Amino acid sequence: MNSFIYNIPTKVYFGENQLGNLGKELQQFGKRVLLTYGGGSIKRIGLYDRVMTELRNAGMEVFELSGIEPNPRIESVREGVKICKEQNIDVLLAVGGGSTIDATKFMAAGACVEHDAWEFFGANAKPIERALPIVTILTLAATGSEMDTAGVISNLETGDKLGRLAQPLLPKVSFLDPTLTYSVSKYQTACGSADIMSHILEVYFNTQEDLYMLDTFMEGMLKTIVKYAPVALAEPENYEARANLMWTSSWAINGFINGGKRKAWSCHPMEHELSAIYDITHGLGLAILTPRWMEYCLDETTVDKYVQYGVNVFGIDAKMDKMTIAKESIRMTIEFLFETLGLQRTLSEVGIKREDYPVMAAKACRYGDIKGFKTLTPKDVERIFEMCE
Repeated sequence: MNSFIYNIPTKVYFGENQLGNLGKELQQFGKRVLLTYGGGSIKRIGLYDRVMTELRNAGMEVFELSGIEPNPRIESVREGVKICKEQNIDVLLAVGGGSTIDATKFMAAGACVEHDAWEFFGANAKPIERALPIVTILTLAATGSEMDTAGVISNLETGDKLGRLAQPLLPKVSFLDPTLTYSVSKYQTACGSADIMSHILEVYFNTQEDLYMLDTFMEGMLKTIVKYAPVALAEPENYEARANLMWTSSWAINGFINGGKRKAWSCHPMEHELSAIYDITHGLGLAILTPRWMEYCLDETTVDKYVQYGVNVFGIDAKMDKMTIAKESIRMTIEFLFETLGLQRTLSEVGIKREDYPVMAAKACRYGDIKGFKTLTPKDVERIFEMCE
């Protein structure tokens, strides 16, 4: 068991009617705020007006950057950096889902350096030593960006979608109101649930011995997704369902469940290549890949983890043969993702072409073989893509 450091000092306001605290939290960082958001959804649900009222009441000087894309682009980051520098921004307020928050993180970091923000990414990435303060208002339970040090940005010119972790990217304060997710579509709710599930499974399926307590915590979160995602799909304004998904989203990727595990994630680097080229929804790509990756990694050396998963998450009879339990756990995962959540099953359904598999597989392994649950070479990744057809 490895030693580890856990430090997530993000202050979270969870629940309804918490935005009255927004002004005082922003004021501690200064008076000039850059408000970032995506499309028009925050205006349609009345959130934009509520936020602007709080900002005006707090005496904040507000600058805006809208139109941040799903799978956020480096161009949006650059525009935000430009505003931060030209307007001497004190604090950034991201209102939206993971894409808005991720882009805002790198605007905050880019505002503190002279070089281009894309230089934070890649094999020779420059360090992130400082960032302007970030506050978030979450509107979609999925990525967990509101409570972690990570972000992912796409560069259409290079065909890359790359992630980065750095402590200065951690939001200072996050507002999590489940009612703000009531208007999220069934499709995005399903994709978000698949994203949360993948964040947990990437850590859970690990051959390193670690704290039993963390495995049981992850199993509880997985059971929460299995229980409440269908409720949220059927009853979009079910507060209990939305609240459970929202809080699970944050804890799935804020570092707590990692413990001392050192294994790399597998499905995320593969999916990043899918959405880098085809711009598909991240959670959908993960849903398509995850059960095929599980199937590919199953053998006599890994079967015990599948048994633990199947018995403790899906309630499969522990008296059955190990390999039978393992295969049933994969089948039930497939059933949940594609039948219960209603997501598309194959890469071909979302327009991904076989001819691109070799390039995507090579880029997924750009830093070497993926040393995760099972080590994956570019050929292994290509075979997993083929299983997803």
